Amino acid sequence: MTPQALEKVFLCDSGSISVEVALKMALQYWHAVGSPRAKFLTLRHGYHGDSFAAMSVTDPDNSMHKLYKGFLPEHIFADSPECGFFDEWVEEDISDFASKLGDNADQIAAVILEPIVQGAGGMRLYHPTFLKRVRELCDEFGVLLICDEIATGFGRTGKLFACEHAGITPDILCLGKALTGGYMTMAATLTTEHVANTVCGGEAGCFMHGPTFMGNPLASAVANASLSLLQQTPWQEKVAAIEANFAEILPPLKQLDCVKSVRWLGAIGVVETHTPVDVEKIQRHFVERGVWIRPFGKLVYVMPPYDISTAQLKQLVEAIESGLKSVM
Repeated sequence: MTPQALEKVFLCDSGSISVEVALKMALQYWHAVGSPRAKFLTLRHGYHGDSFAAMSVTDPDNSMHKLYKGFLPEHIFADSPECGFFDEWVEEDISDFASKLGDNADQIAAVILEPIVQGAGGMRLYHPTFLKRVRELCDEFGVLLICDEIATGFGRTGKLFACEHAGITPDILCLGKALTGGYMTMAATLTTEHVANTVCGGEAGCFMHGPTFMGNPLASAVANASLSLLQQTPWQEKVAAIEANFAEILPPLKQLDCVKSVRWLGAIGVVETHTPVDVEKIQRHFVERGVWIRPFGKLVYVMPPYDISTAQLKQLVEAIESGLKSVM
């Protein structure tokens, strides 16, 4: 299901650990080639998980991890893309990233980013050309590229994997969440044969990570069932229908004074407000309306199951509208 070059799979416990594994994989790769590197280049507004290495490549100023500043390794952060997914591409959008990579290439083990959709750091939908340029620059400077598809993988953006919007393949891919449909904790980190063989050809002779529950039979069975279900259903049509519904029912919410913007892609719908939402009050409203929506900061977003009906999707958006009217 994944891009063809990603032939080697390392099973692990959760999305955060998938990122930890990816970062360790990149570090061990450079150690094996005799050129140890300790820095990662990532993007502002990014989010990669709650464990320590994952937190270190998450935006240090725009996340729930601010209080860990000073304890975490310090990496290099480039400006996040400003060109939206449906905007006209502006080449200047990649300039800060290109500058940061060019200036620090000999220190950087890998670039890590969320392809196309920056999730918990702002639900930002960016232009595929940005990702394409990142791949080109990583190739130019000889730096590994890690794509964190924990939130975007398995069809969420309308493509099976979000990196397909840009027609690129990363050197390392992180997967989780939809791998088991949320029923069991399980994740995976995939890489190329070249990276895997380089890692295993180094001093250690293998990849140095061994989680207790990796590939446990129950989680593996659940993952197999979830992936089979996805492959057996017309998920592309279902996600396209959700996107078309969002395009119809989200724009009217822009008329609310409290709403800054609305955006959508595939089975992701986002309402951004001017000021932070009162989560306790609006969630109480949602429960009264028979829906479960989990806002954070200035964002009220939904990532519904692909088999949601049009009526149910409208119920979600109507609850968001009435909730914002009553609470904001």
